[in-house]
Amino acid sequence: MKKSRPHFPKIRRIAYEGPSSVNPLAFRHYNPTEVIDGRSLKDHLRFSVAYWHAFRGTGGDPFGPGTIVRPWEQGRDPVSIAKVRLDAAFEFFQKIESPFWCFHDRDIAPEGRSLAQTNRQLDQIVAHAKELQRATGVKLLWGTANLFSHPRYMCGAATNPDAHVFAYAAAQVKKALDVTKALGGENYVFWGGREGYETLLNTNLKREQAHLATFLHLAVDYAKSIGFKGQFLIEPKPREPTKHQYDFDVAAGIAFLRTHGLEKHFKFNIETNHATLAGHSFQHEIEVAAAAGMLGSIDANTGDLLLGWDTDQFNTDVRELTLAMTSILRAGGLGTGGFNFDAKLRRPSTDLEDLFHAHIGGMDAYALAFKLARRILAEGKFEQFVAARYASYDTGYGRDLEKGRLGFRDLNKLVLTKLGEPRPRSGKQEYLENLLASYLNG
Repeated sequence: MKKSRPHFPKIRRIAYEGPSSVNPLAFRHYNPTEVIDGRSLKDHLRFSVAYWHAFRGTGGDPFGPGTIVRPWEQGRDPVSIAKVRLDAAFEFFQKIESPFWCFHDRDIAPEGRSLAQTNRQLDQIVAHAKELQRATGVKLLWGTANLFSHPRYMCGAATNPDAHVFAYAAAQVKKALDVTKALGGENYVFWGGREGYETLLNTNLKREQAHLATFLHLAVDYAKSIGFKGQFLIEPKPREPTKHQYDFDVAAGIAFLRTHGLEKHFKFNIETNHATLAGHSFQHEIEVAAAAGMLGSIDANTGDLLLGWDTDQFNTDVRELTLAMTSILRAGGLGTGGFNFDAKLRRPSTDLEDLFHAHIGGMDAYALAFKLARRILAEGKFEQFVAARYASYDTGYGRDLEKGRLGFRDLNKLVLTKLGEPRPRSGKQEYLENLLASYLNG
């Protein structure tokens, strides 16, 4: 494979220099080769770069066009530009020490005048990506299809009232699954960006949800037919771009999947910013998914609570990430999932260096949170407190209750003849918050 000219010539591979480093282009907490419990930190965290933000993001927002102009975005042939852009991306993946990347089909290849032409162009870029993966060792964490940007999807894809659009979306996902398999993708994500409604005045909600379930069943069937063994993931979001989206949060997603017999085929890709838009904490969404055995992967970002919309910022809040990481580790990890930086530079961050600063900050924060969470779980103080709080269910009538051996009559008799009035016990929230702070500040 012909080696392309460097696109980040002034930036070397980012090295780990330790917590005392003052070098802004070095890791302070993320040492990818550090071995913990027999695995490297790189393998534990499975970081991934989101191609759409890192290499297609321009700094545009609802109030103005893009501000970020990259030197490789030059030329007249969109396929040639896409190949050079991919070269730049894989140079970045290597220099930032990211073992994975993620993409939408329309991120990596331009859309043509017809689906057939679009697919041919996508095949050219996928062949180039395959060579780059082989040359660098970077792998594909997951692929997905963009079923929300094009005007044909203005009223949804699988939930569109027009069967023609449903068919087109199915053809697009078929191809996206083909290329994800070709690139060795370990997962495939469904994000229903416009699978919802703006008004019920023109919407048959029951029919749309049934169509969405049919679409997902068809995807499962097709994946089996081509031998794709990757994990299917649902990414919840309550609103934006639509007023109300059917995959509102993890709980709504679980209910939908179980209602339509899809729960064995799907887990969840949880995004921090989407959790807060749904009125939840990041840790809450992780716990709900983990309780159902459906925790799959993480989109690593955050929002700005003062703005209240999906700002997709890099998350450096170690407290929030430590709480999230304790829940992830307690659940046994993410399996084939990982931490994908679905985050974008701020509109005024226009330098090439800014792309490195952003990912370094995010990777360091998650690495530090991972180490703190391991210590918290190893010492077991929170686990012991919670176990003691629920100890009454471990013996006697509490255990019988959990095992389904008691009814209302039995419990009524117990209270009247033996138990009497309950004695409230403190939840000690302030003590526990101080305990958490001792880990974060110590």
